[in-house]
Amino acid sequence: MEYFTTSDGLQLAYHDEGAGLPVLCLAGLTRNSSDFDYVAPHLSGVRMIRMDYRGRGQSAWADDPMSYTIPIEARDALELLDHLGLEKAAILGTSRGGLIAMVLAAIARQRLIGVCLNDIGPDIKTDGLEVIMSYVGRNPRFKTRAEMAAALPGAMVGFANVPPERWADEVAHHTIETADGLTINYDPRLRDAVMDLGHQPAPDLWPMFDALKGLPVALIRGANSDLLSPETVKEMQRRQPGMIFGQVPDRAHIPFLDEPESVAVVTKWLENCL
Repeated sequence: MEYFTTSDGLQLAYHDEGAGLPVLCLAGLTRNSSDFDYVAPHLSGVRMIRMDYRGRGQSAWADDPMSYTIPIEARDALELLDHLGLEKAAILGTSRGGLIAMVLAAIARQRLIGVCLNDIGPDIKTDGLEVIMSYVGRNPRFKTRAEMAAALPGAMVGFANVPPERWADEVAHHTIETADGLTINYDPRLRDAVMDLGHQPAPDLWPMFDALKGLPVALIRGANSDLLSPETVKEMQRRQPGMIFGQVPDRAHIPFLDEPESVAVVTKWLENCL
């Protein structure tokens, strides 16, 4: 793990591994760089850069939780590229990371080589948002990681054929085991920032998606996703006819990215980025 300091003085953590095409991996809302552990062994000829957002993973927590916003996280991503001396990078964005990628397409398209979106689009289903809000910023009710891992197969609606060790990995990546039970490994005040955003008018993200035109673009969808609808996928395909698309069976929000369907999309997308 390495660190850099943002323009507002926050220390953020990142991994920088491999050589070749620079690929900046951006995780989901409450998650961290470990999200990409599963796909990493399937990538070759890639310089894989993974950032923990402010307030998440090994990065420092902000004094003001209202800085936990997509525009500021997009700025952090650009500052990481500057820190690494990279003029451009391809972006593999999962959920929140995909939204950040679309913002970057709108404000700094010249810094992008291509974008692969994991189960996210410009139109987000409210059902999925409600599920996310049910847990953001809240500690799990479980006493141990083993207890939580055993409960996940029944709790994660839309997922099937997931080995027990994968659920154990997921719990280990995103919780801290204490004498009083499990806690989340990110700033719980992230919930305040998300709730504040919910009180504001929803922005139109389609122009940001349209800003990807001309770049290699790919989309992965969990077949049972409650966040990305088939109708949104169809509209994305209409607007970006060359977009690579793959749907992953037995997955909801979000695919792990090491499923054969996911790997096929990412591999083809990377070839187009070269």
